[in-house]
Formats: sequence, C-alpha cells, structure tokens
Amino acid sequence: MTQVIQALQETFPDLAFERVPLCVYASGRDSGQYEIHLPPERLLEVMQFLRDDPRTCFEQLADLTCVDYLNYPGARHRFGVVYCLLSHRHHQRLWVKVFLDDPDPELPSVTSIWQGAEWPEREVYDMFGVRFRGHPDLRRILMPANFEDYPLRKDYPLHGKGEREAFEVIRRDSA
Repeated sequence: MTQVIQALQETFPDLAFERVPLCVYASGRDSGQYEIHLPPERLLEVMQFLRDDPRTCFEQLADLTCVDYLNYPGARHRFGVVYCLLSHRHHQRLWVKVFLDDPDPELPSVTSIWQGAEWPEREVYDMFGVRFRGHPDLRRILMPANFEDYPLRKDYPLHGKGEREAFEVIRRDSA
C-alpha cells in the first residue's frame, strides 16, 4: 500500500493525503488497508489517476456509501461519502473519503470513471440527499419520486413522518 500512497504524493504534491490505517481484525493489527481523505473539488482527477496509473490500478469501485456525522463527537463535517476501491492486479483495497456539508451537499459523479457507480450514487442521493453532478440519471431509486426527505440522515425522525400512510397501495392485480 505504501506504493499507492507514494504514487499519490508524487502525482499530487499539493494535496496532503491523510492516510488512516484500518484495523480490520479484532486483534487491532494493521491490515495494510488504508483510507485517504480528498477535497471534493479534486475527487475526479484523483479517482481517474487511481484507476489508470499502473502503480495503483484500482479498476473496480467495490462500494460507495455515505455517513452522516451529525452530532458525532469531534466531527468537522456533516457528511462523509466513502468509496471502496479494489485493485485486482495489486490485491489491495483503498477507502477514499470526501467530506461535505449542508445545505446542498454535492460531488461530481464518478460514473465517467466507473459505470458501476450509477446505482450506488442514486442510493446515496435517495437516502442522504447528496447530489452527484453529471450523473446520467439521478433520481430516486428506493423512495417514491415525490418523497421530500432523506431517511438515513440523522435528523430524520426515528418513527418517520407518517409516510407509511401516504404510500400508494400496490396490489397483485395492479402491479
């Protein structure tokens, strides 16, 4: 993994890559898997590099999700969008985290780099309200199109807002 971090530092000397070792095992040992933090405006160029450079070669976006840090002790930002990248060639994983804030959290879409990002970006948009600029089809994927809130935000009420009563009833003969 040090080769990946070294390649990033050489290519992007103006960025201070925060490398956070991930302790995956209960024993607390360093698993050799790392997380880096990026500023939102540099996401596309760094992700393109991570996919295309032979020293990194992260050809697969394995996962894309979001974390709401509202009221989290010590958190400086509201949202963290997390990308899990996988390099089959180098047998490595890398987590890339980008932090965002309200009122309109927005990132560029990585669908131009990994087409498989289309549905995970839609899910993050649908559940957290993070918009992905340049996404080919950014619309709700889990909630009804007219739903106004984002259910996985921590300020969303635990018991909902009565939306169960407002859902259209779908029967077998009408589906």
